[in-house]
This record gives sequence, C-alpha cells and structure tokens, in this order.
Amino acid sequence: MVIEVDPALRVSSWNRRAEQTFKTPQSSALGRGLDELLPLHGTADRWTSLFDDGAESRVWELRGATGKPMLFEAWWQVERDADGSPRGATLYGHDATARITVERRSVLESSMLQAIKEYLDIALWAIDRKGTFLYQDGKGVRTAGMTSHHFVGQNIFDVYADDGDLTGVRRALQGEPISALPAVTHGMHWQTWYIPMQENAADAAVVGITLDVTEARRSELELRTKLELIERQQEVIRELSTPIIEVWDGVLTLPIVGLVDSVRTAEIMDNLLTSVSRTRARYAILDLTGVEVVDTGTAGHLIGMIQAIRLLGAEGILTGIHPTIAQTIVALGVDLARVAVFAKLRDALKYCIVQMSQRKPTVTAK
Repeated sequence: MVIEVDPALRVSSWNRRAEQTFKTPQSSALGRGLDELLPLHGTADRWTSLFDDGAESRVWELRGATGKPMLFEAWWQVERDADGSPRGATLYGHDATARITVERRSVLESSMLQAIKEYLDIALWAIDRKGTFLYQDGKGVRTAGMTSHHFVGQNIFDVYADDGDLTGVRRALQGEPISALPAVTHGMHWQTWYIPMQENAADAAVVGITLDVTEARRSELELRTKLELIERQQEVIRELSTPIIEVWDGVLTLPIVGLVDSVRTAEIMDNLLTSVSRTRARYAILDLTGVEVVDTGTAGHLIGMIQAIRLLGAEGILTGIHPTIAQTIVALGVDLARVAVFAKLRDALKYCIVQMSQRKPTVTAK
C-alpha cells in the first residue's frame, strides 16, 4: 500500500492496494483525514508522530472494520521545506496481522514453555528415531542432579540400559502414545507421557514429559501405612469391645458394649459361633447391659444369633436387655418363649450352673 498525506494529514494519494485492503475507493479517500480513514486502536498513538524525528518504520495497530485490530506495518518518508517544516509524508505499508500474530503467539508459547520448565517438577526431552537425545531440560532434570541437556547426543537405550523400563520408549517409537507410565530412576519416582511426533518435527521422533512424583509417592506410602495401622487398631478395638469369656466350664459370656449395628453384629456372630464350636460350650450368654439402642435389623440379627447357637448344640441366653431394646424385639413380633432371658448376668450364670448340675449322671453305689 502507498499512501500520501499533506502536513494536515489529509490523504493526497491512495493506491489500488489501499483500496482493496481498507475497502475504501480512492475517490472516497482523497481529501479525508488519515485519522478518519485509518483510526488507531487505543489513545497512545497519534498519526502526527509521522512528522516527529525518530524511527521511520513501525507497526501501527488499527481498528479494523470487523472490530478486530489490524496490524499495519509501514515505512515512511517525510518531505520538508528548507526551514524544516513538513510538506507531506509517504507511507509504504502492508497488512502484517497474520505474520505478527503468529510471531507473538510463538513468543507466548516459548514464554509459557519456559515458565513450565522453571516452575513445575518436570523434565522435557526429545529423541530421534534411533533414540538419541535431541533435547533435555526442566526443573525435574536439575532435581535429579543433572544439568540441562545432560544426555543430549547420547542414546536413551545406552543411558538407561541398566536403570529403567524402556518399553514405553519402544512403543512410542512405533507410533503409540503412552500416558503416565510409572518408573523409578535416579533414585526418584517418575510418571512419563510418551508422545510420538510427526515426520517434520525437527527430527524428533518422540517427545517425553516426565513428572517427578517422588513426594506424592512418599505421601501415598505414608498414608497407606497409616491406614493399615488404623485398620489393625480397629481390629484390636473390635476384639476388646466384644470379648468372649469362658466364665465357667462349658459357659461362654459375651458382654456387648456401645453402638451395635448390622456390620458389628455380623462380626460378633462369626466370633461367637467359632468360639462355641471350638470350646464345645453348652451355654452362651449375650450380655446387653452396655447396649441401649439397636435398630430392627440388628435386633433380628441378635435373635438369629441365638438360633444359630442352638444349631451348634448349645443354648443362647440373653441378659441385661434395655427397655428400648425390648420394645424393638416386641415390634418385630419375635417369639422368645424358647429363649432364656435374665435381668442380670449373675442370674444367667446361676441358671447355667444349675442346669449343668442337674444333667450330671447319677453314680449308683454298688
């Protein structure tokens, strides 16, 4: 584009390229102000700077007809009188929006990549089709005790021949993208993404993004250890909260304390039935003195426990039933006519001793 203006910045020449680019015919452009035809984006710039001493080329940001800024790259010459006053200026320019946008995006991407390398615990690397390192950089590289591009020029299959699984590299070289493959190298835990590249990617066949997950892995192991400890402690607590005591020869008692839900009732049943079978007990006393509330499902499990004890040849006895538990059992419509129920553990134990003494065979004197 060639545009000529007078000292008042009125257009005196407007070529065909300017007509095509700015969608304004020459007849409409001549005589009009440059500010009107080519409005600048923002308030910092002024077309009057054309006549200032200084640079004679720059990029002007215009308000485009579609609302999007246009980047107008122009060089200009100023004609002056003998006293130095301007007689006019000629601009030679072109629409540089596409080129400069690409350049700016490239600079932005480069800055973003640099920020990622500096602040994230990653190592970025690239190898060619033979496995030779072309690039290696990032905070993760330095964390591992190496300098940037430490292995450039060396082959990855030689460097990690004895340290690390190279299956992901081989698969990526065959064109298969691999995500978050774990590995342990340089005494650290890593996860690597293997990205196959196109043929024209500056000789790079595979780009790798390796994330340092050492701290996360350490935290995971610590958490897993703590969870295992908690599970063991819970198991001990469950055993202590429902101890099975052989209070008399052939008599077991199970004092139940605290909240009893369906899960805990199932555990109690398993432990009690195992103990009855192992000790060949004849009586099993379930002491509910320490339990104030159970739901209908749990009450049903308790009655089922009594029935299961009977199937093993022993007799189940209930003691210390709280009034609310009694109401729940009645609401279920459970018949306890065949179940021995006592208010106190002492009464139940006395009952068992009496029953066993009555069942002892009588010795006949000869």
